[in-house]
Amino acid sequence: MSTIRAKDRDAVLQSLRAGVVPRIGQHLVQVGRVKELEALMKDVERIVDSGSGFRVVIGEYGSGKTFFLNLVRAIALEKKLVTMYADLNPDRRLHASGGQARSLYAELTKNMATRTKPEGGALSGVVEKFVAQAKADGRTKGTTTEEIIRQRLEQLTEMVNGYDFSEVIAAYCRGFEEGNEQLKADAVRWLRGEFATKTDARVALGVRTIVDDASVYDQLKLLARFVRLAGYGGLMVCLDELVNLYKLANTQARNSNYEQILRILNDSLQGSAEGLGFVLGGTPEFLMDTRRGLYSYTALQSRLAENTFAKAGMVDYSGPVMRLPSLTPEDFYVLLHKLRHVYASGNASRYLLPDTAIPAFMEHCSRRLGDAYFRTPRTTITAFINLLAVIEQNPGADWRELIGAAEVKVDDGGVADLAVEHDDELASFQL
Repeated sequence: MSTIRAKDRDAVLQSLRAGVVPRIGQHLVQVGRVKELEALMKDVERIVDSGSGFRVVIGEYGSGKTFFLNLVRAIALEKKLVTMYADLNPDRRLHASGGQARSLYAELTKNMATRTKPEGGALSGVVEKFVAQAKADGRTKGTTTEEIIRQRLEQLTEMVNGYDFSEVIAAYCRGFEEGNEQLKADAVRWLRGEFATKTDARVALGVRTIVDDASVYDQLKLLARFVRLAGYGGLMVCLDELVNLYKLANTQARNSNYEQILRILNDSLQGSAEGLGFVLGGTPEFLMDTRRGLYSYTALQSRLAENTFAKAGMVDYSGPVMRLPSLTPEDFYVLLHKLRHVYASGNASRYLLPDTAIPAFMEHCSRRLGDAYFRTPRTTITAFINLLAVIEQNPGADWRELIGAAEVKVDDGGVADLAVEHDDELASFQL
């Protein structure tokens, strides 16, 4: 392995130590989930091929859902998709009447990312790429850029808000050619859903509609078509913390959000959402609770039900629901080795713990936490980084005393063989 940059090292370690998912460097600590990633990669390929995708990723708190979603986003970016990401909370929902859905849309557009701008804020870049292509075609064909844009966006006018969407892109083009920064800013504001009233939008851009709570999903379908016209493979929307819908006390509000999920699911399964994919992250209660979860909505329960033939350890990865299994001891062995490697900035001579310390630490966690340290790795990862931090700052400390490790009989060779085999499986997923 090569040397790890200090920026990537610190970003990974600080995030994991705080119990949150790092924005960069996920590949440095990626283990397991091979079959799950293969299934999501097929979804990405389907989206690139003008299809659609829908997945509900289910896992316990701390089981790695957010990490998995970030990894899927990174793969989508490598396949030239545009990605959008947001966490749901009480002020961000899929359906609402008090601005919460528009707030979710605004967060999604703020976090829009492309391969050249993976940190977000890529909306303006996507629009400028489309305008620049139209400008080049206009010079070739001897016509105006705005005329080329209207021709290309004509297919969008049949969709909800499609006509005004085309007008806003044309307005951005005029601002681009005239050097009118205010017009460009107003166009981007409209695309981000930042206009609160139709009057303001009409004064600024001459359009009669805005992105409101009722049109969020339709706007995402428009954006999916638009990014394909701009030369990208499609749009991947990742929504996490859907357990916040499960927590809604108002039954009508909860069911309205579930109806929106049903609409998205139907469009995806029927292939009517071209070049658009959704990946939703939630807990088992959010899915299976028949009183407040997705299963409380009969139409969703029938569509998201598990394959009854997948039993006795067999798994179906092609359905809309993907359950994240617990990490195996071999996965954890590889993960702790990678964390030690990242902590040493990729320099084996700077390892703070010997190889024998890792099986001992795993045994320590098994005694303290039981099988929970496999099901929810967050606590174990934080504890391991804390251990490394103490040893780094106290060079004379004995790791055996710190973890209270008695002699632990571990077949190092057997575990190491499993780890090597695991690394070979993961090689194709390193980004």
